Amino acid sequence: MSIPAELPGSLSVSKLDFGFPGHKLFEGFSAVLTPGITLVRGGDGRGKTSLLQLLAGQLPARSGTLQLNGARLDLDAAQYRRQVFYIDPRSDTYDQATPPEVFAQLQARYPGFDSSRIAGLCEGLALTPHLEKKLFMLSTGSKRKVYLAAALAAGAPLTLLDDPFASLDRASINFLSSALDAQAIQTRQILVLAMYETPAGITLTATVDLGD
Repeated sequence: MSIPAELPGSLSVSKLDFGFPGHKLFEGFSAVLTPGITLVRGGDGRGKTSLLQLLAGQLPARSGTLQLNGARLDLDAAQYRRQVFYIDPRSDTYDQATPPEVFAQLQARYPGFDSSRIAGLCEGLALTPHLEKKLFMLSTGSKRKVYLAAALAAGAPLTLLDDPFASLDRASINFLSSALDAQAIQTRQILVLAMYETPAGITLTATVDLGD
């Protein structure tokens, strides 16, 4: 695991312990994630999704601390979570909303949401023909694209993407790769991608390798 030096705007993870009954995933896990893209790489069952949910404050760790821009999850959970964009791709939370309604809800939540990017993201991800449909009517891939477009526009200090290429067509994968790589050169946001393989064409700041 490569760990960059701590910088302002970083996410600090200290001595994190977590596991399920009979299956320990993390013991004393520590890292400092800085602006740019961090890849969380690992095989099935190695804890990629669990780590994202821990970083999002959606799974309780047995011990350890998480601190983002001065907000500690254990001391000020609300302030910590306000800075995090994470939507489980399997979520049905927004199923009764259309993509524009989803974007509007998330714009209200994230002060840095850049609505001017939405049209271009929807076009690049081939979402434009589906904007009047509710999410439950969309294919798995199209539903994921709605969340990916929102993630790229949200401007959250910490954005967590679980297997972002899953169920996408090749053209959308290429577009997303370019969009993520362009976003990687900015210095304000931390983006974390959980994937089995290292993606091509995306500039990475760091890699957390959980093994195969």
